[in-house]
Amino acid sequence: MPKNGYIVGIDIGTKSVTCIIGEITEDRKIEIIGIGTAESRGLRKGVVVNLEATVDGIKKAQEEAELMAGVEIDSGFIGISGAHIKSFNSRGVIAVSGKNREISREDVKRVIDQSKAVSIPPDREIIHIIPQEFVVDEQDGIKDPLGMSGIKLEVNVHIVTGAITSVQNLKTCIARAGIEIEQIVLSQIATSHSILTHDEMELGVGLIDIGGGTTEVAIFERGSLWYTSVIPIGGDNFTNDIAVGLRTPIPDAEKIKKKFGCAAAPLIEDQETIEVPSVGRGKKARVLSRQLLADIIQPRAEEIFRLVDNDIKRMGYEKSLNSGVVFTGGTALLDGLEEVAESVFDLPVRRGDPAGIGGLVDRVSTPDYATAVGLILYGFSQWKNKGISKDKKKTFWSKMKDWLKET
Repeated sequence: MPKNGYIVGIDIGTKSVTCIIGEITEDRKIEIIGIGTAESRGLRKGVVVNLEATVDGIKKAQEEAELMAGVEIDSGFIGISGAHIKSFNSRGVIAVSGKNREISREDVKRVIDQSKAVSIPPDREIIHIIPQEFVVDEQDGIKDPLGMSGIKLEVNVHIVTGAITSVQNLKTCIARAGIEIEQIVLSQIATSHSILTHDEMELGVGLIDIGGGTTEVAIFERGSLWYTSVIPIGGDNFTNDIAVGLRTPIPDAEKIKKKFGCAAAPLIEDQETIEVPSVGRGKKARVLSRQLLADIIQPRAEEIFRLVDNDIKRMGYEKSLNSGVVFTGGTALLDGLEEVAESVFDLPVRRGDPAGIGGLVDRVSTPDYATAVGLILYGFSQWKNKGISKDKKKTFWSKMKDWLKET
């Protein structure tokens, strides 16, 4: 990893499938060279409900990205989301067994393995085990305990699980599309790589990704992930509300939402109007006030943010949001969402646009590409970490050869 110097991220969402190809440059940076998108018809609320339709969407997005980049891809990092995702925090404790009580890689591996020795339902599988902090002899807040001396080693971890059938169906779709899975990555983790800053993650921040079928939540503090959840409401609910409220077909409601949608009625001038197609053959389009559209969208936006706020408070993480809240996802393009979120959370709020990449930046700098770009950056960070390990290994052996020559 990566193969031929390319990293691929595939975000399979309820509304669309996005495939992005990134190239690692000689100066160890990542540049976007290929982008492909296709309509997603095989998912409902993040879960595969039609294998063939999902495979077709993946192939179309892959082919479009390959055509733009001029390369062929056979593997990638795959985002996973949906209401079936459940997560919890756990703790592992071991006695340090190394020589002179020095903590080794084996000790770190053992304590992380011990942290997952919890009861998990038989219909679920672990997707991620994310270390939050290590504790050495009651000294907490340690990020890397390697080489430290101690008697007792503890670790706090965040464990992410998914329904076995849902995960397997996603893997089947990827395999049928002819793509090898580098790693399945929780969408919130991927998205955090593209939109959150180091300072936000250290101080504490809430991430809200409003997709088509679901709204995904994550809380970061002290540089680690502490909480994740999924709320089964998203952009499709806005579309359905518009279709019912304005009595217009759902495809037209989606277009109206994207072109004229606003979640804060006070931002709209009284004289603004929109043309709304009618339901039924031969019926003429109507001209309605844009204010009416905002009056339909705003209550749903308030509901989503209130559900998120209640969820965070229920779990006791409201005091962790020292940097405020960042929202992203395809629905984040709606005007007025920032104002609604600020009124609900009473905290600083910003829209998260992808950053940290080069190349075709102007094509992927909007919230609907946050997860796909995040998958590229996640894969890039994995490559850099492994590269650093290899460099250290080479340095060690070169020193060993020099020592052998001297002797």
